[in-house]
Amino acid sequence: MIANASPRRFIVIVFAVLLAALSVLPDAARADTLEEKAKMCGGCHGEDGIPQEKTTPVIWGQHQGYLYLNLRDYKRGDRKDDQMTPVVDLLEREDIMALAEYFSKKKWPHLGQPAASRDVAIRAQRANGSVGCTGCHQDSYLGEGTQPRLAGQWREYLLQSMLDFRTRKRANNPGMSDLMLATSEDDLKALAEYLAGL
Repeated sequence: MIANASPRRFIVIVFAVLLAALSVLPDAARADTLEEKAKMCGGCHGEDGIPQEKTTPVIWGQHQGYLYLNLRDYKRGDRKDDQMTPVVDLLEREDIMALAEYFSKKKWPHLGQPAASRDVAIRAQRANGSVGCTGCHQDSYLGEGTQPRLAGQWREYLLQSMLDFRTRKRANNPGMSDLMLATSEDDLKALAEYLAGL
């Protein structure tokens, strides 16, 4: 169809295609200020800190070191995600550092997830005793530095992350993969439910 178009019509078609391409360009490519870049993150992670999808992590109030390392890992390709990778590819190192600091200073949102039942809590604590989650994530699972807060995170995200470590789909922390492989899937489900309800 384009091959048979007049030169003028061809130019109009090309211009229309370019305009359409620009309209779907990720917001990160057009964002200039830190606030604009943070707003772009809010599209998935929630403008009020509560993500739209339960498989998307809470980043408000997460530790700066952890946020920075994971954004860096996406940028380097050590951690992959169909939505995150293209967005982070548009960020510079300074943007990554600034966004990590920005979100770390926000207040962790309350997701309203129910506390785990007594049986689930006992199973999760037993699993922690075997794997030693609190060795890095602290006794209250609030993490620190480069270790993420797990308490109050979406249950679905926690479970998916643990399963991704287990299958090595998430390859940016081999030590976590080894620990998740040493833990049964039923124990991982109990841990996810328990941690989400804290």
